[in-house]
Amino acid sequence: MVEQRKQRLFFALWPKPEQRRELQRCFSRLTDCPGQPMIARNLHLTLAFPGTVDAATRACLEDAADAIHLPPFIIGLNRFGYWKHPKVVWYGPAEVPEPLILLAETLEVAVRSCGLESDPRPYRPHVTLLRKARRMPDAQAPEMVWHADGFALVLSESHQQGIRYRVLRNWELKS
Repeated sequence: MVEQRKQRLFFALWPKPEQRRELQRCFSRLTDCPGQPMIARNLHLTLAFPGTVDAATRACLEDAADAIHLPPFIIGLNRFGYWKHPKVVWYGPAEVPEPLILLAETLEVAVRSCGLESDPRPYRPHVTLLRKARRMPDAQAPEMVWHADGFALVLSESHQQGIRYRVLRNWELKS
């Protein structure tokens, strides 16, 4: 019997190339804040984190995501933040739009419906910019408008060069 390989998965808003370029511009504002920058190809906004799952659970998650029918929405990213533990500088919205909360909550329900535990902490949407940061940046965050018209199931893979995220599937948000 062949052992099934488990995968570490999460749902995310995955930036389009122009959005990724805007996110990368944030790094130029963080020169006063030492830390380990996220690799540009890994930048994303997490929606739900199922964690490490087997093939059957992944299929359940994909089926649950197939059933989500929500309209596209806009997020205004406009502030930097800092979490002392785990020493992360992030970029996120000052005001979280209701459609984003609804999408994240819907995905958390999907995670639970597949027999997994959801994160008990309140949802705080953000894009991680720096890890191992020592403090909050002094810089003013730029304004960015993110047109969210879909979400993705993403695989987190460990390599010698570090963590790499790879989109496995995409779902469109439609009116």
